[in-house]
Amino acid sequence: MPRYIFRRVLSAIPLIFGLLTVTFFVVHLAPGDPTSFYMQADVDPQYAENLRRAFGLDQPLLVQYWKWLGSTLSGDLGVSFSKHAPVRDILIDTIPKTLLLTSAALVLDFAVGIALGIVSALRRGTTLDRVMTVIALFLYSMPEFWLGLMLVLAFSGAIPLFPATGMQSPMADYLPPLEYVLDVLHHMVLPVFVLGIASAAATARYMRASMLEVIHLEYIRAARAKGLSEFIVIGKHALRNALLPIITLGGLSLPFLLGGAVIVESVFGWPGMGKVVVDAIFTRDYPLIIACTMISGIMVILGNLTADILSAFADPRIRLE
Repeated sequence: MPRYIFRRVLSAIPLIFGLLTVTFFVVHLAPGDPTSFYMQADVDPQYAENLRRAFGLDQPLLVQYWKWLGSTLSGDLGVSFSKHAPVRDILIDTIPKTLLLTSAALVLDFAVGIALGIVSALRRGTTLDRVMTVIALFLYSMPEFWLGLMLVLAFSGAIPLFPATGMQSPMADYLPPLEYVLDVLHHMVLPVFVLGIASAAATARYMRASMLEVIHLEYIRAARAKGLSEFIVIGKHALRNALLPIITLGGLSLPFLLGGAVIVESVFGWPGMGKVVVDAIFTRDYPLIIACTMISGIMVILGNLTADILSAFADPRIRLE
């Protein structure tokens, strides 16, 4: 197992390097210039030139690339053009906030999705199964930004139960620790629901199909013939094997939830990495865009690696070496 993990991590290095190289040239060749964020119609053109020189944008693209590559290999991600702060500090501040949101959404995704999938499989062909199928397809096809806006209008406007934006109340820093945590959780309800419920609908469909495949196998019939209770047959014997595709789905879900967080964080004003990415794209903040791309690439690789390892633990027949 350790050798397998080491080989996977080692093989991921050129993949991330290639991803960052392509991102570097694409963002630099795209129309627009970071200096336009600071410029007005009556500004002296010489000021724009001095600004480009300060950002290092006056040099040839290949020279900029080699300088960026040297800085990145030394651990220096550069300074944000728009926020005037080290990119590393910005990521350290925003990544935990995004991971808090996506982790809670992932828990909601699998708690609801697995439960609904099992119930739907055990009640196959009934009215309950059909209703759950229609609801799952409706939620899965619903755009996240639209659902977020509708929830804000309903539960922050018409019925003011939850905050519409932000991660905490204005004076939350002065609250006692427990009240501070409750305040953050209160702000998390709507974005976590939006981010997790559509994924839960997809997980429920996967779980239903996997469970239907398992419960008709011979060893399940044998377990029932032994007189075991239905709870033990489903919970101990069927569920373990039915979860194998869901474990793989779970490893791949974290990067997709991170991508979905870009939209959800923008709708709810959540101060995480997703909102930072959107702001960086609009301001042509090259160092910040490239750094966020690197984090997303690492999350995809870690998600795949986690799925492989968890599958090996769930099914001893799987050998990773």
